[in-house]
Amino acid sequence: MKTLIAWATLALSVSFAAAPLVTSPFTGFTADQLPVPQIDPPVQPAGWAFSIWGLIYAWLLVSAAYGAWKRPRAEDWHRARWPLLVALGVGTPWLAIANASAIWATITIFVMAAGAIGAFLAAPRRDIWLFRVPVGIFAGWLSAASFVSLGSTAAGYGLVMGQTGWAILCLIAATLLALVVQSRRPRAASYGLTVAWALMAIVVANGLNMPGLVALASLVAILGALALAWRVARRPT
Repeated sequence: MKTLIAWATLALSVSFAAAPLVTSPFTGFTADQLPVPQIDPPVQPAGWAFSIWGLIYAWLLVSAAYGAWKRPRAEDWHRARWPLLVALGVGTPWLAIANASAIWATITIFVMAAGAIGAFLAAPRRDIWLFRVPVGIFAGWLSAASFVSLGSTAAGYGLVMGQTGWAILCLIAATLLALVVQSRRPRAASYGLTVAWALMAIVVANGLNMPGLVALASLVAILGALALAWRVARRPT
């Protein structure tokens, strides 16, 4: 059973990485997907931030291949594979979902994020660069991206607030989630650094407008938490 799950993880990693090759690219919700078109919403990072997906795809493939080859029956890897399978299984059709429905894209990206975060928190203590780090990057990006999707979709349906209000609310929520998750694995910086990458891209996209200032404060909070964790980790016992 464990070996089967290991190979299933590799198979889904391959399908996840191959999805952009067979699905139309997603660069944000189009004008006809939302009642109130969201053209360059303030919650969305600058375009260059999405280049991190190349790293995520490649590193998850390496991780899954190593796991199937060297750790097919390892209990510590096995525990973390279950939530990762959820994230990869939902992630494979996600581009197609996002191009079809903003609402379902938002729902499913939160499911992806939950799976990736679960895998990150359950990551084995060994093989750090072959599991914890790539899954941490995956989970960190999805932690930010899920709230980007929520902010765009909620504003696109005109729910309560406009673009700016939803951007600020979602940035605060994403930061709180990131701080909680990072506090559970304080020495695993790949997660927090990836959230910081997304926040920096939002700062760049917004400049000194209010969402940009909130993103900057969030960035400082994430980096401060990582710096504190680094100091504690290096403190003599």
